[in-house]
Amino acid sequence: MVQRRRPAPVFRPRLPGLALLAALLTTLLTSGCVYRMTVQQGNFLDARQVVQVKEGMTRAQVRFLLGTPMLPDAFDRDRWDYLYYLKIGRLQKAEEQRLTIYFTDDKVSRIENVGAPTEVPAADPPAPPTDAPPTDAPATATPATATP
Repeated sequence: MVQRRRPAPVFRPRLPGLALLAALLTTLLTSGCVYRMTVQQGNFLDARQVVQVKEGMTRAQVRFLLGTPMLPDAFDRDRWDYLYYLKIGRLQKAEEQRLTIYFTDDKVSRIENVGAPTEVPAADPPAPPTDAPPTDAPATATPATATP
């Protein structure tokens, strides 16, 4: 009796389908799932602080208002640079601010402002105290009489 051998299975990979699936999976995993963290660097400058800096102030007064400068210049001790950089996500444009203060004889002689805020927001009206009586009620209450 002669045994017949089965022919070996022929492996034919489906290259177009597998390549398309691999490309789609790679695109999906690398495109939208990347987290871009917020980058914030430098001295945050508040408008209330910036508008208070005036010519004639001393170094100590400026340091009290704005803090230590971000870039102390090693070549020019009479120049302080306050820089601020904020980048949120990938699509928004970065916010950049620079306030440069020049000193002559340890007093502010000139201020250069590039992007630092100078508009102080309007103050919110104060909230009424919670202990105050309603406006339509009488201000004084009548004392309660004791009944015998």
